[in-house]
Amino acid sequence: MLELEQFLSDFASFVWGLPLLILLTGGGLYLLMYSRFLPFRFMGHAIQVLRGKYDNPDDPGEISHFQALTTALSATVGMGNIAGVAVAIAIGGPGAVFWMWVSAVIGMATKFFTSALAIMYRGKDSEGQLQGGPMYFITEGLGAKWKPLAVMFSVCGLVGALPIFNVNQLTQAINDILLAPNHIPVGFTSSFIIGLVLVALTSFVILGGLDRISKTAAKLVPSMVVLYFVLVLIILFVNYDQVPKYLGMILSNAFTAHNFKGDTFLGGTLGGLILLGIRRAAFSNEAGIGTAPMAHGAAKTTEPVREGLVAMLGPAIDTLVVCTLTALAILVTGVWQTSDANGVSLTATAFNKAIPYAGKYLLLICIFIFSISSLFSYSYYGSKCMSFLFGAQNKHWYNYIYIASIIVGATTSLSMMINLIDGFFALMAIPTMLATLIMAPRVLKQVTIYVKKLER
Repeated sequence: MLELEQFLSDFASFVWGLPLLILLTGGGLYLLMYSRFLPFRFMGHAIQVLRGKYDNPDDPGEISHFQALTTALSATVGMGNIAGVAVAIAIGGPGAVFWMWVSAVIGMATKFFTSALAIMYRGKDSEGQLQGGPMYFITEGLGAKWKPLAVMFSVCGLVGALPIFNVNQLTQAINDILLAPNHIPVGFTSSFIIGLVLVALTSFVILGGLDRISKTAAKLVPSMVVLYFVLVLIILFVNYDQVPKYLGMILSNAFTAHNFKGDTFLGGTLGGLILLGIRRAAFSNEAGIGTAPMAHGAAKTTEPVREGLVAMLGPAIDTLVVCTLTALAILVTGVWQTSDANGVSLTATAFNKAIPYAGKYLLLICIFIFSISSLFSYSYYGSKCMSFLFGAQNKHWYNYIYIASIIVGATTSLSMMINLIDGFFALMAIPTMLATLIMAPRVLKQVTIYVKKLER
């Protein structure tokens, strides 16, 4: 197991090298400037679209704009925000948060382009159903000769969509917050039982298909974001005198890498810190990875620009709001310096310190809902990859692989799970970003047409 853990660590470090950093961050920055900062110019209109002002039930697709965003957010607003941010701060200190912000701003442009393409170039699966996502916009937009890229995305998506990190951290949270403090033995047996319960809950929803997944996400995600938001505001209010200090440290440490404890990158600690922030932001908001366009590609619309605008709100909500709240909660309580905990346990320590007795249990409710909703969405992504590779009639087999992997995630180590998913997320980004950069001019042409329609 130690050798496997080391192999996965080396694998993740290799694929998250300089070429991918240039492709994901440099490519996103290019899209942001190429679109003349479109995400910020159209923010108000994006909110109008999200609220349903332009919804047409007769448009092709399966779900509404709002359901598409909440389905995508149910995958991203989860352990990436609660555990991923804690991992970033434990390794990189406050400065890691700044590079997550940078990645999110760039990611808004990436999400716009990838999700607009998911509507522009929807394809049909083997059963004739309309589908969207990188594998379809690659084959439909670039032609059959580019199919190897689409296959690469789908193969990596089969592993990248597995729920093992979310399950791992939810199991750790239940063990650390609920079982251990109440003197219930914690170990393989407790983790295995938690895994079985998650299998039962997940099976009920994911075997019901996208309609049940999207409706469940639309109900669960907004209420949990509000509860989480309120809890963190209480923590910040209790420690209000520390907030300005740590906001300053986020900015200053971003360039000094003062509290960075991880591996160097390009020969320095600052490079290592930047890479850490980008990796954790990529896991948090998935901009450029290609998962969210699979949800947005199912939206009921004939306007690619509208869905792109809705999708770009994802990184803003996910990283700029939810991740920042988690980061400040961990920082202002001081637990990032006084606790040896990592991942979700570090966040739980912060909540328990600021809101004694009730804090960690309320956090556990949020973690449970965020994790469960993430499990639903990722199963949809993986089954779409399976459908593309082996035909829609075989996609249900992925659900069984997915459900079995929940037990694996519940009973293995954090580092092994995070390196496995990080590595395959990186590989998914290669075909997604290459195709998006090639077809970016086509998206901007659609923007020009759309703006003229609005002006009429």
